[in-house]
Amino acid sequence: MHLRMPSIDRGVQSFVWAVVIFLFLYFGMVSIAISKGTALLVSLVSGFLVFLLVRTRGDDDPRDA
Repeated sequence: MHLRMPSIDRGVQSFVWAVVIFLFLYFGMVSIAISKGTALLVSLVSGFLVFLLVRTRGDDDPRDA
């Protein structure tokens, strides 16, 4: 019996990447004394853009197989 990793939908992967980037940027900017409002806005926009990037371009190229 061969066990393999479960398949994870690309939308879930995109969301996880966006949340990780958001948290990293937000807490990083707050730690270097950028105002919380600015940090929140920049982090939200960046997280959304990462979500779109991973959602549209984050799949393996089928020609590589």
